[in-house]
Amino acid sequence: MAKKVKKTAKKKKNLRSISHGRAYIQATFNNTIVTITDQNGDVIGWGSAGKEGFKGPKKSTPYAAGIVVKSIVESIKPYGLKEVNVFVKGIGGGREAAIRGLNTNGIQVLSVKDMTPIPHNGCRPPKRRRV
Repeated sequence: MAKKVKKTAKKKKNLRSISHGRAYIQATFNNTIVTITDQNGDVIGWGSAGKEGFKGPKKSTPYAAGIVVKSIVESIKPYGLKEVNVFVKGIGGGREAAIRGLNTNGIQVLSVKDMTPIPHNGCRPPKRRRV
């Protein structure tokens, strides 16, 4: 007796064409995380220096940020993204390199906005030291 094996057809992914999007770059002292979204904020691709195989202090370097952007642009090629507005958060080393990487990999940067949080008055200072 031969068992009947049903073949299931693979569902084809519908990749919508996105010409305009947003790029969120979080550049900390320890890592660089880049997220590409459409205009609604739905993520179409993301990457980080740690995901690319960098470890330790190398994760926050400008070189790592460039590699991260390159891999993300390759992964979102099917969407046909042409231009992005960039939102940068943090003061790490990969800030400018990530923006430059977007330009060199064929995505036009329309605007750059700095979203780094700034404390209004900061934390309460420690008590005076009594000796």
